[in-house]
Amino acid sequence: MNLTSTAIKPEPSRIFRWMILLFVSVAMFGNYYVYDSISPLADLLAKQLHFSDSNIGLLNAIYSIPNVFMVLIGGIIIDKIGTRISTFIFGLLCLLGAAITASSGTLEVMAAGRLIFGLGAESLIVAVTTIIGRWFKGKELSFAFGLNLTLARLGSFAALNSPTWGNSFYSYWQKPLLVSVATATISIVAVVIYWGMDVYAGKNFTLKEIPKQEKIIFKEIFSFSKSYWFVVMLCVTFYSGIFPFQTFAVKFFMEVHGTTREFGGFLSSMLTLSAMILTPLFGLFADYFGKRSLLMMFGSIILIPVYLLMAYTKINLFIPMALMGLSFSLIPAVMWPSVAIIVDESKLGTAYGLMTMIQNIGLAGFNLVIGWSNDFSGGYTMGMWIFSILGFLGMLFSFLLRRAELSVHGHGLEKGIAKKNQRLETAS
Repeated sequence: MNLTSTAIKPEPSRIFRWMILLFVSVAMFGNYYVYDSISPLADLLAKQLHFSDSNIGLLNAIYSIPNVFMVLIGGIIIDKIGTRISTFIFGLLCLLGAAITASSGTLEVMAAGRLIFGLGAESLIVAVTTIIGRWFKGKELSFAFGLNLTLARLGSFAALNSPTWGNSFYSYWQKPLLVSVATATISIVAVVIYWGMDVYAGKNFTLKEIPKQEKIIFKEIFSFSKSYWFVVMLCVTFYSGIFPFQTFAVKFFMEVHGTTREFGGFLSSMLTLSAMILTPLFGLFADYFGKRSLLMMFGSIILIPVYLLMAYTKINLFIPMALMGLSFSLIPAVMWPSVAIIVDESKLGTAYGLMTMIQNIGLAGFNLVIGWSNDFSGGYTMGMWIFSILGFLGMLFSFLLRRAELSVHGHGLEKGIAKKNQRLETAS
């Protein structure tokens, strides 16, 4: 008698999960590098191409404009067709946009390139965020998000410090942008490797089945909880105070505080450097102890005074930039994983897409507003007040989030592994 047996597939090993994380994070590295390649070029764009601050602000604002709609659509696409092919499509758009931006010194062509890059870049971030949420939910979720942000922000750190390590490129505006095309190429290679690993995992491991949305019901996005919407509003106010500031940071440091371009780039990259080190640690802390909304509130509070310190005093710039770096490390480490806790897994791509869509409304608007205010006022003080007000609003939304999570309708954001273990010990 012939007996047949069906071999039980093992679950993916911890090492395999971390390898998945590594390659999707490398994809984010290239993405972040391309985005931050404009800031160190601001003075060259002004001198060699005669761009105004409004023009320079447009190059980062137009990146965000299509994502007012695209990332929500991208999130739905991710939920419908999966993360493999969607990350590949979005990665190709990033590469194409970077190449077009570097191809011509006319504002129209460069803006078109940044627009195409934006179409892919933010949706790629949504896809990678969804991948991490699905591979690490119930495990070291915040820590995994933190490590991803560390590797991604290494791209920002490399771009902002490129005037130092790639000083020879800064004789002409186009050369640094060609380097960004190379990093976008690295990104798409990493996406292909992830695709292969995910296919391998499907064939060889037991994976939790991902529930699919049978149909798209747009009105469902309004059924997300209050806690989700407070996280979204914190997201838009927080990032609207950080990235538009970085658009003009190097130029601001040079013109107001008399730094060199190299030192100005290093000061701006302090945000990234601190986040690379501290974000995983804050994520691990949140995984273990919880207190997520309280951590986000603290991160918002320390952001409020830093802009006015730089606008009105000759304080050592390391101090406000270190405070900003602390906030930039803390809030994202806790904020992005919180969505995976609050929202049902079948709608995770849509939830991240909607959140990123609203974030990009803020980024597009405030890049334009800050560029206009600099030109209108002939300085940076008005813009610094705008950034400080955004910090206050972030504190308000994180306070409302904490109040909601401490109610009977909370989702467990304030709970960590330590509390769960303690509860299990008490029950036994």
